[in-house]
Amino acid sequence: MDHFTYIDGELSCQGVRLSEIAQEFGTPTYVYSRSTLEEHYRRLSAAFSELKPLICFSVKSCPNIHVLRVLVEAGAGLDVVSLGELQRARLANVPAERIVFAGVGKSEAEVRAALTGAGPDGNPEPIGMFNIESEPEYEAVGMVARALGRPARAALRVNPNVKAGGHDYIATGYDQTKFGVDLLHARTLLRKFNKEKFLPLTGVHIHIGSSILSPTPYVEAITSVLAMIDELAAEGVTIDTLDIGGGFGADYHTGDAPTPDEYARAIVPLLKDRVAKGLRIIIEPGRMIAASAGVLLLRIVYVKHNAQKKFIICDAGMNALIRPALYDAFHFIWPISVSPMHEPVRRTDSPDMPGLEPCDVVGPLCESGDFLAHDRKLPVVARGELLAVFTAGAYGMSMASRYNSHPMPAEVLVDGLKPRLIRRRENLADLVSHEVEVPSNRRAER
Repeated sequence: MDHFTYIDGELSCQGVRLSEIAQEFGTPTYVYSRSTLEEHYRRLSAAFSELKPLICFSVKSCPNIHVLRVLVEAGAGLDVVSLGELQRARLANVPAERIVFAGVGKSEAEVRAALTGAGPDGNPEPIGMFNIESEPEYEAVGMVARALGRPARAALRVNPNVKAGGHDYIATGYDQTKFGVDLLHARTLLRKFNKEKFLPLTGVHIHIGSSILSPTPYVEAITSVLAMIDELAAEGVTIDTLDIGGGFGADYHTGDAPTPDEYARAIVPLLKDRVAKGLRIIIEPGRMIAASAGVLLLRIVYVKHNAQKKFIICDAGMNALIRPALYDAFHFIWPISVSPMHEPVRRTDSPDMPGLEPCDVVGPLCESGDFLAHDRKLPVVARGELLAVFTAGAYGMSMASRYNSHPMPAEVLVDGLKPRLIRRRENLADLVSHEVEVPSNRRAER
């Protein structure tokens, strides 16, 4: 479900025509729907309400500060994986106890910032939880906590050896990935560090992948981890927090993903009795909330034919949206102005409509991998027309680049009936500013 709909042949976001947004803000531009973000958060929160979870939105999926503020105001916490994301979280005004810090390579500077960052009143306010990925990382975080005299909470990321996810690159819960520790080693670490003074290891974290389109892998992973928790409890090792991660799918094709209720019906029965006994639950969704809350708005630069193919060349490609090139991912692409017979009822790679022509939708970059779609059937389009790339709100702008020295796109948030610029388009001065403004004193660079 989202608030991008065709009205009289014109694509609108919450009633605002995307053609008007393009006219005011130009292209390429990411357009986000506030109503969609809020509704997706509410639906997920309601589905899992029996568990009273802390829902920490995954900042890496859509890191714009204004998007984060929408979700924080709705009640979300934030899941961060870097110092930059931590900075974004603080600027989004999230209470520190609702920040979870994950990631496999936390530096000392990141740990210090997480433990000493100032809250709204200016006083140091440590984050709510570190998700620890390895024994060396535990020792490094613990050393900083002891040196600062600031106790911190920690959960151990456990790898339950469950392979799930829409692509090998985003399957993170099996034994060939860099993430987490295996169940046997996890038992050892939880026994060893469970009662440490400055970094008690009292939580367990699992995150088995992304774009997971079935509840079954979650049930398998959670069940195996609960068995470990019960075994440790019999030894006097108390686990008070279970972070079940994220990875819930989104509708790239109409109807791809289970609803929040469908995921919850499988997961909640495993955990509700334990929650009643005091277990705290954390969930870290990103894609489910943000993906269909955003589209990428592009303008057609040329329509080109060769002996074999028709190419729709747009003003951005893999520099703005790398998912098709990186993951072979599908995004529904459609003109924003169409005749009544071409208003799409479903988002699919094979729409059943008359008058469509196969084409490749590509960008302007000097790279054969610069494509958004291959052999996609579209209505006949012309130079200067606008296209919308749907379900682009997650891992779109967050993975964008300046490849071929193209400035970064703009971002717009539709709030009610008002489109609001939330990131200005980069210009050529922005593009080279880090190079022409190099300090003359090399020490200043360190």
